[in-house]
Amino acid sequence: MINIKANKREKSTAGYNNKLRIDGFIPAILYGGKNANEKISIAKKDLKNFIQNESFLSTVFEIDIDGKKEKVLPRDVAYHVTTNEPIHLDLMRIVSGTKIVIEIPVKFINNNESPGLKRGGVLNIVRRKVELKCPADSIPEDITIDLSGTDIGTSIKISSVKLPENVVPLITDRDFVIATVAAPTIIKEPEKPAEAEAAEGAEGEAAAQGTEGATETPGKEGEAAKKDEKGKDASTDKKSAEKKPAEKK
Repeated sequence: MINIKANKREKSTAGYNNKLRIDGFIPAILYGGKNANEKISIAKKDLKNFIQNESFLSTVFEIDIDGKKEKVLPRDVAYHVTTNEPIHLDLMRIVSGTKIVIEIPVKFINNNESPGLKRGGVLNIVRRKVELKCPADSIPEDITIDLSGTDIGTSIKISSVKLPENVVPLITDRDFVIATVAAPTIIKEPEKPAEAEAAEGAEGEAAAQGTEGATETPGKEGEAAKKDEKGKDASTDKKSAEKKPAEKK
């Protein structure tokens, strides 16, 4: 169990709490049980290794306030809007014999032993946390699900999970799904619409006809050039005939 030293807060003003944060402490409130609420502070360095963990709000740890030790459970963490640093904690006393409702994170093991995942299947996690009703002094750290032997199409429901004694799911009216082993997703190229294929065929046909016509049929410019050549030849022959002297008789 994690042991944390806490200090009583002398004041609860905004200025005093801001100074505590500057000095490396997180203001907190301790409540629950028959004792009165207590305003305390905890060194940020004592929490930095696990405050960002997904399981932090379901982790029981022991705090020491002036030599008096109490088991507590984090119930809420407030963060600064820009720095994302923790600025306040709500801690609940653990009272033996009482039951609480708490969200417990789900952990999956033996992924390499799943035939479905080996064949390219995908683990589809439906619930990363499950709400449980359990004794305050025996809260499980996580819900462990063994994937050994799971094949594609397997649906893992809450009924198949072995929970600790006296721990039950909050939802009792249905056997809800926690995860499935789904078939791999294959993305296929969409087929071309029939209209697009017909349009491409028409364009190709028109292009072929245009090329064919240009090869077989002479253009108007070619016909005009031929006529000019014939006209020039005729003119040259006429001039030659005029210049030729008459033969003497």
